[in-house]
Amino acid sequence: MDEIAEIKTYARKEAVPIMQDETQEFICNYIRELSQKQEQVRVLEIGTAIGYSAIQFARVAENVSVVTIEIDIDRYLKAIQNIKNCGLENRITAYHADALTFEFPTATSQFDLIFIDAAKAQYINFFEKYKANLAEGGAIISDNLSFHGMVEDLSLTHNYSTKKLVKKIRKYVLFLRENQEFQTEFFECGDGISVSKRLNR
Repeated sequence: MDEIAEIKTYARKEAVPIMQDETQEFICNYIRELSQKQEQVRVLEIGTAIGYSAIQFARVAENVSVVTIEIDIDRYLKAIQNIKNCGLENRITAYHADALTFEFPTATSQFDLIFIDAAKAQYINFFEKYKANLAEGGAIISDNLSFHGMVEDLSLTHNYSTKKLVKKIRKYVLFLRENQEFQTEFFECGDGISVSKRLNR
């Protein structure tokens, strides 16, 4: 069994949410296009989990590097192990930190792609905090905007805390739609993703 299959098996067994195949294909294709045009592609991921998506991004091309942030210590340690097993520790830098308070060692860190896939209730805060780290022409991609179809149809859940979370995702979608600084496209692939690019003024 290869490393990726092992990570997926572990995620399924331990109920760790990882990126869906359709989402992975979409984002990896996006990174591949960038890697063919640019000398270096820098990706920032908010929400490492066990390293699955960071590994998939880095495997796209040799000129791709990933910085990823994870708040949960157990998942972070598992991610470090998985990254090492895949031989990608030179191109993936993982930080154990709260992404809302994290500060880069270099204040001017710029990224061609920022991938938001952490606490859904904090998506607006993540977007606002890290938009300054987006390189010119870069994009912010957000995952799970459909949240298993519940964003479109709240009656799919009767759980109070889930309903509360879904309402926050709806608020984020509205925030993206009404944002005057960024133009956002929404895609139905996977669990619903958005691609936001800064408007040229």
